[in-house]
Amino acid sequence: MATEKLLFLTGHLARPRLERLLQGLGATEFDWAIADIGVKVAALATGEIIARRLEQPVVADRVILPGRCRADIDHLSQHFGVPFVRGPDELADLPAFLGRKGAPPDLSRHDMRIFAEIVDASALTVDEIVRRAEAMRAAGADVIDLGCLPETPFAHLEDAVRALKGEGHRVSVDSADSNELARGNRAGADFLLSLTEATLAIAGEGEAVPILVPAKPRDFGSLERAVAGAREMGIAFIADPILDPIHFGFADSLVRYHRLRQAFPDVEILMGTGNLTELTDADTSGVTAMLLGVCSELQIRNLLVVHVSPHTRATIAEHDAARRMLFAAREDGALPRGYSKALLQVHDVKPFASTPEELAEQAAAIRDRNYRIEIAEDGIHLYNRDGHFIATDAFELFPKIAVEGDTGHAFYLGAELQKAEIAWRLGKRYAQDGSLDFGVAAPPREEDRTRLEAAGHTLKAKTPSS
Repeated sequence: MATEKLLFLTGHLARPRLERLLQGLGATEFDWAIADIGVKVAALATGEIIARRLEQPVVADRVILPGRCRADIDHLSQHFGVPFVRGPDELADLPAFLGRKGAPPDLSRHDMRIFAEIVDASALTVDEIVRRAEAMRAAGADVIDLGCLPETPFAHLEDAVRALKGEGHRVSVDSADSNELARGNRAGADFLLSLTEATLAIAGEGEAVPILVPAKPRDFGSLERAVAGAREMGIAFIADPILDPIHFGFADSLVRYHRLRQAFPDVEILMGTGNLTELTDADTSGVTAMLLGVCSELQIRNLLVVHVSPHTRATIAEHDAARRMLFAAREDGALPRGYSKALLQVHDVKPFASTPEELAEQAAAIRDRNYRIEIAEDGIHLYNRDGHFIATDAFELFPKIAVEGDTGHAFYLGAELQKAEIAWRLGKRYAQDGSLDFGVAAPPREEDRTRLEAAGHTLKAKTPSS
C-alpha cells in the first residue's frame, strides 16, 4: 500500500513551528511537505490567493489547511484535483489531528533573569534569609534581592550577602540608603538596586552591577544622564524607568520603557512587576503574562518580582513559566498559545474531553455497577448500568447514588462529584481519580505528575515563594 502524501499549507510566521512539530513526530505513516504560500498568516489567506500562489501540479494525496482558514475547500479541491481538508485551529492540536502525540514544546530555554525580593530581609535572621532564598530559587529565582526597610538597621547585611553567596546564590541589595548600597557592594553583592545619577559613584566601590533609576519619579532625563554617566565610567549597568501602578501613571510608564528601548537599543533593562501584581486585585498569572509579553517584545531581560500580598504566592513560578513560554513562542514567530498550561490556572482552553452525545453513548454501553463521573458542556455526568444522570449541582446527584452502608465509597463519590462540579463551573479539564490541573498556582502531587506528563503537559514543579 502506497504511503499517503500530505501537504501542509502555511505562512511565514507559522512555518518554523510547523516544521519542528512535524519533525518531532519522528517516523510517520505518511510523507509530508510544507508549502509556504507567501503570506504572514495562512489562516487569513483567501481561496483566490491559494489558487494563485500554490504551485501546480500538487504532488499530494491531501492538502491540510489551517483550521482558521475560511477558504472554500470544495472549490480548492476541484481547482487542484486534490482533496483539501481543514486542520485544527491550533498547531498544538495537529499531532492529535494526525493521530500522533508529537514532541512537547521545548520550554527549557529563556532569556530573562528573575530578581526575587525578600522585602523584609533586615527583619530576618541570616538563617531565615537563606531558607527563604532556597524556596525562591526552587520557584525559579536567579537572583536573591535583599530588601532593606526604611529606618530599620540592617546590621547583618554583610553576613547575609556572604551567606547567600556561600550557598551559590547571586545577590542584589535593594535600598534607598546610599550607605547600605555601599556596604552591600563591598560585601560582594552582584547587583545594586537602585542608583541614580547622584549616587552612581557607589558603583565604583566594588564589582556590583548597578540598576539605574530616575532621580525623581518619571524623570526620564535623569535616567538618560545616569546611563551616560555609567558609560563614561566604563561599567556594566541595567536601566529601569520604573513601572507605575494602574491609575498612578501605568500607561505612561509603559511608554517610558518603549522610549528607553528606542533611545538605547543595546542597553539592559529591568522591569519591576510588583506594582501591578501586588497592587491589583486580579489573578497574577494573566497580569504576569501580559507584562512579560511587553518585556519579550522590548527585549527587557531582567525582572524584579515581589511577593507580599497573599494572592501573589506563586508569582515567582508564574514569571518563570511565562518567560519560558514567551521565549519559545518568540523563537517560533508564533502566538503564545499551545506551549504550556502553567498559566491557565482558572480556565482550560479545552475543558471538555467529550460531548454530551458521546457520554450518552458510553453510558448506554455500561453493564456494571461502578460509577463513572465525567463532565461536558451540559454539566456533571454520573452513570453506571442502572442509569445516566446529569446535574450542574453535585448535591442533586445524591439521591441517585446507591451506596448504602459503604461509607468509604460514599465519601469517595462525594469528593469526586464536588471536584467535578468545580471543574465544570470553572471550565477545567476533569478526569476521575486525578487532580485538577491549576498550573503553577497549585503544583500537582507527585503521584499525579506522571498522569499530567502523559497527557502532554510540561508543567514543572514549583514551590510558591514564602
